[in-house]
Amino acid sequence: MRITFLCPHLRIAGGVRAILAYADGLAARSHEVEVVVPARRRFPVFWRTARPDAPDWMPGLRARVRRVPRWRADALPRADVVVATAWQSAAAVAAAPPSCGTKFYLVQHYESLYHGPADEVDATYRLPLRKIVISTWLRDVMQERFGSDAPVIVTPVDRDLFRQVPVAVATSRPRVLMLHHEYAWKGVADGLAAAARVRPRAPGLHLVGFGVKPPRAALGYDEFHPDPPQRSLAALYSGCDIYLCPSWDEGLGMVSMEAMACGAALVTYDNGGSRDYARDGETALVARRRDVEDLAAKLERLAGDAPLRARIAAAGTARVTTAFDWDRAVRRMEELFRERA
Repeated sequence: MRITFLCPHLRIAGGVRAILAYADGLAARSHEVEVVVPARRRFPVFWRTARPDAPDWMPGLRARVRRVPRWRADALPRADVVVATAWQSAAAVAAAPPSCGTKFYLVQHYESLYHGPADEVDATYRLPLRKIVISTWLRDVMQERFGSDAPVIVTPVDRDLFRQVPVAVATSRPRVLMLHHEYAWKGVADGLAAAARVRPRAPGLHLVGFGVKPPRAALGYDEFHPDPPQRSLAALYSGCDIYLCPSWDEGLGMVSMEAMACGAALVTYDNGGSRDYARDGETALVARRRDVEDLAAKLERLAGDAPLRARIAAAGTARVTTAFDWDRAVRRMEELFRERA
C-alpha cells in the first residue's frame, strides 16, 4: 500500500514519536510510506522535492519525509491511505480527492480541551474520516460526544529505549520523578503542592524534575534535568522509585508508561488515557482528577510503603511491556488500512 501521514512537526513529543513509529513500522512491512510535514521556510518548488529528512532523535527512519510550506488538499500525493494525525490536518485530508486514498484520522488526544478553539476542533471529529484512537477513553469521547465509533490501538512503549537499567543513587529515597511543563493542564502546580504536603511525613522524599525547559523560578524540586537526551531517559526513570503524573487530561500518557516500563511505581490522576494501564491498587495508585488532597494521600501511601511500591512497580512494568507491543500495533493498523472500502 501507499500510505501518507500528515505529521504536524518533527520535534520530540509523544504523539509525533507514535506517528513516526507507525510510519517506520509500516515501511518495514514493505509499504510505501510518506510523512508530510509543514515547514516554516519557503520552498522554490511546491511538493516536487523530497529528501530523507528524519529527525536526529529517530535515526534510521525508513519512511520518506517530505517538508512542504503547508498542507494543501489538492496537492497531497496519490496513495491508498491518507491519515490526519492532529486537528490541524483533518480538514486537508477530508477535502483531498479520491486519488489520495481512504481517509483516516489518528486521534491521540481530545484536542478540543487545550489544543485549539473548541468549536473548530470539535468540527474535525464530525468530518467523514475513519477514526483510530489510542485509548479507550478517547473511544468513549468520540462515541458519546460525536456518535462516532473508533477502534482502539493503544500506543506501546519503545522497549529498546525504555527498560529498567542499573543506576547508582546517592540521594535519599524515595525519589519521586515528575515532568515539568508550562501548560497548566499538565498539573505541575498540583504535583508540587502534593509533594509539599507529603514532605513533613516523608522526610526522605527527593523530588526530581525534568522537562524541555527548566522552571523559570525556584520551585520545590531537589534536582532538575533540563532537556535530557532520549538515550538517558531510561536511567532517569530507573533511578526513581515513583513517577508522579498530575496531568488533568491525557489522551494516553506516554511518559507515565515509559516510567513504568523502567520500574517506577506510578501515582496518577484519573486523567482518562491512564485507564488503559493504571489500575488503582494493582498497577498504580490513582487519585481523583484534580483532587490535590487525594493525589497527596496516594503519594504519601506509596512513599511510606516500600513493599507496596515494589508490588505496584512490578505489576505496572508487566502491564505496559506485555499488554501493548509495537509489532502487534503496526499489524493492527495495517489490517485497518487493508479493510478500507
